[in-house]
Amino acid sequence: MVNQERFFRALGKRVRDLRKKQRYSQEDMISFGFSARHWQRVEAGRPITVTTLLWICDTLHVSIERLVRYLDKVTYHHKTSNHPSNQKKIEWGG
Repeated sequence: MVNQERFFRALGKRVRDLRKKQRYSQEDMISFGFSARHWQRVEAGRPITVTTLLWICDTLHVSIERLVRYLDKVTYHHKTSNHPSNQKKIEWGG
């Protein structure tokens, strides 16, 4: 099952870390055309569009592949307890 909330939170953290690594402040992002509120929402892990993702990649000079690499590890969660393959088989003796 996909957990979009976890994906966008992880993406927001990665964007924030990359921004800081490049020594940009959130206010600097305004000069690239982002509103302060929009950028804060991105870093807070709010859902973004593909257009915004492309814009972020262009601004921070990073490929999409690099930006989202391994985020799928936090995106999916499995309900193993209810999955039929994980149910304990009950054998009836007679």
